[in-house]
Amino acid sequence: MGRWPWHFEQIGEFMKRHRWVGPQVIAAGTVVALLTMVGSLPVSAASAGRHPGPAGLLPAVRGVHNTANKPADKGGDSGESDEVMDSAQQFAAVRTAPALSVSAAAFTAAAAQARKLPQIGGRWREVTDQPYNADALNYRDPIWSNSSGGAGLVSGRMTALAVDGQTVFAGGAAGGVWRSFDGGRHWTPVFDQQGDLSIGALAINPADHSIWVGTGEANTNADSYSGDGIFRSDNEGRTWHLVGDALPNDLVYQLTFDGAGHVYAATSHGLLRHSATGLHQPWETVLKPDPNPDNSPYRTSFITDVKVQPGTGGQVVIAPLGWRGGTLPGDTAFNGFYESTDGGHHFSEVTPTGNLAGATDLGRTTFAYSADGHVLYALVESSATVALKGVFESASGNLAGPWTLIADSKKLAASNSAFALSGGRVGTQSWYNQALIVDPKNDSHLFVDLEEVFETNDAGATWTTTGPYWNFPYPCWSVVPSQNTCPNTVHADQHALAISGGTLYTADDGGVYAHPLADVGVVKWHDLNATLHTLEYYYAGIGAAPSGRGDYIWGGLQDNGVSLLRPTAERMVSPFGGDGGDVIINPANGNQAVNEYVDLSMASTTNGGRSDGSVEVYNTISPSCANPIYTSNPCDPNARFIAPFSADIHDINHWVAGGEFVWDNQGKGWGTNCSATTCDWVPVHDTGAGHSINAIANSGNVTYAGWCGNGCNPAGSAPFTSGIDTNFGGTWHTVSSPVLPNRIPTSFIIDPANAAHVIVTYGAFSRKWIPGGGVGHVFQSFDGGTTWTDVSGNLPDIPAASSVVWHHKLVVGTDLGVFATSASSPGDWDRLGSNLPPAPAVDLKVSPDEGYLLVATHGRGLWRLG
Repeated sequence: MGRWPWHFEQIGEFMKRHRWVGPQVIAAGTVVALLTMVGSLPVSAASAGRHPGPAGLLPAVRGVHNTANKPADKGGDSGESDEVMDSAQQFAAVRTAPALSVSAAAFTAAAAQARKLPQIGGRWREVTDQPYNADALNYRDPIWSNSSGGAGLVSGRMTALAVDGQTVFAGGAAGGVWRSFDGGRHWTPVFDQQGDLSIGALAINPADHSIWVGTGEANTNADSYSGDGIFRSDNEGRTWHLVGDALPNDLVYQLTFDGAGHVYAATSHGLLRHSATGLHQPWETVLKPDPNPDNSPYRTSFITDVKVQPGTGGQVVIAPLGWRGGTLPGDTAFNGFYESTDGGHHFSEVTPTGNLAGATDLGRTTFAYSADGHVLYALVESSATVALKGVFESASGNLAGPWTLIADSKKLAASNSAFALSGGRVGTQSWYNQALIVDPKNDSHLFVDLEEVFETNDAGATWTTTGPYWNFPYPCWSVVPSQNTCPNTVHADQHALAISGGTLYTADDGGVYAHPLADVGVVKWHDLNATLHTLEYYYAGIGAAPSGRGDYIWGGLQDNGVSLLRPTAERMVSPFGGDGGDVIINPANGNQAVNEYVDLSMASTTNGGRSDGSVEVYNTISPSCANPIYTSNPCDPNARFIAPFSADIHDINHWVAGGEFVWDNQGKGWGTNCSATTCDWVPVHDTGAGHSINAIANSGNVTYAGWCGNGCNPAGSAPFTSGIDTNFGGTWHTVSSPVLPNRIPTSFIIDPANAAHVIVTYGAFSRKWIPGGGVGHVFQSFDGGTTWTDVSGNLPDIPAASSVVWHHKLVVGTDLGVFATSASSPGDWDRLGSNLPPAPAVDLKVSPDEGYLLVATHGRGLWRLG
């Protein structure tokens, strides 16, 4: 969830002005796959990739698409959707620029390279293996905290659900498949031996209770990775088998069984069908209406759902082609409703009637039949506005209708929607948040997943917000615990629904939640995230515990704020809400931290963010023009969604930060102040109009800043550019070198003994896969950037995200895992450590005593080696 301002009545304006949102969808932290954010419009969830695991477990790899362009604002509040888009665009560009997309073959090749490398080091151990409490007492800063919002224990973005009695399976955006035998109280990961942890769909075959997994998250945000196939397990996830041929560039929306021996897969490359019992024959494409003559990544026939009408013996199969829109008008030319009445052998487009008659903007759509098949519901996004078109009912059960509109954004907002009361427009992210389910015992009892969970018990005549976005706008809420009488709710941004027995389950950007089905219209949720560990980190930092025993470990997360793990605590806490970004932590004192919301909106604390809720413990110190608390003068107009800042490697009180400008806090450390009138941050260099810094490092009076131009957007109107600016030698200048690639710099290491000795890493892929992308991912200079040497050697050709020197090794985190080489003679790389899940390794940190190495993954939390 995002954060809420100190004056609650300003929340609405805050959301509109500052694109407030929850999750960012981009790369999922694990292994080889990159985002498949198809399209180019606002995305509301974002972020993460994955990284490879131990030998033999490297992923097969999938393609990456950067959908950086946003559609024009259609009116109303699109803030949250815009924020998700920003996050997604950033994550995607680092992995694709200067191109818009990368073939899945690039990942496959990189994985093959990685498998050939020796493995060194010990065994990675999970650090974030305890519950993460988003509502912890005493961490309720009145400006920057979301604690007490009601989400309870949270995890990372979950995208799919399947239930069979008390056995629940849940799929993570980049966290793999998890199984619970007790209704979600205890979870175990069961998919880590596969190469792709990005999950799009789960389904249980009623005929034999086998569990099926469709890889490739289908929410079309930038950190939605494409998959590498559909898998089946006959023993509750203990072993898996690939079904048919691999589908290396697909996103999977839905898996459905027809009861006649077939399984259907709704994918980003059409509707597929396969035997529900056999494994080895290839998938059959039964519906792919768009001929896609120009090979557009948005016209591959996005089939967003598939349902078999109950009572027809598998003969009536319906599916929508629902590309969400936001790209070229022709990309939605074949959008519509399609039906087969002969068991999937032939499909025809159906012209809807009633309130959908003449509709030309049918976008992403989800269907739900009543148990007997006599009633059909549809949740429809508009491809014209890229927002909710409405919830519709076909009382006859016919795909043609007539369709009756039973809910739109305004009607759902009036159901006591917390999102609407906070200034949001319900359904603004229906291209990203979408699920629908009917109570199997009551045709009129329907649940709708958007940003919140909505419920009707009378077929849409009336609605209630059963799962509010948060509790802040309600009279029952108070920051004072004894006066806060609100029941727990869900986390924001819903993605999947399931019903088993008397329990409703929803999966969202904060994990999995359960609700008693019989408590109609009542907010009564139980979080099921105590042992579900799928957090999606961007950055991490470490500082010694004040007690001298152990360390405080901080980390910025996609849509789950900033986490703090203390050495003796049974639970992690969240002192800082919203989308957490970069962090600075004093290695000698873990209570001293600088946290980031988005767009370089920074705040500092000297007591570990601890508060009773009445006194502000964070000091807002942002020079960003997008800072929600004030606008400093001057301010930075072009900070990235997750903008970088860092401390001088010799002086923890000297900080530099990057937007378009390089900012210097003049060595004032935790005494740094900033307001609308005065600010200790000084702009010391302008990288150029429209440029944005993606990586920055400082040693004394020398700074290196890696930037990308044209808004870092390879889909922009101007040619993509990138570069490194430094003041080494006394004056600021842009490094010129034929060796460095035209891709986005992602990290720097400066030699503490010699500021002229610097290492830089780069994202994306080489020119073999990206025309104009150059060669290499790791480069070294001994003369302040005048000349460079490519030290990538045998490192797999995969986006590199972070780098450190640890135990005389140069260590690099990538979307395929962690690799190491000699720091004194780099170029001969090894895979570092075993037991790391295949989630993207997005940040690396060395502990204050240098005893262990910490890796932040986007999808499977934090892990340590040593």
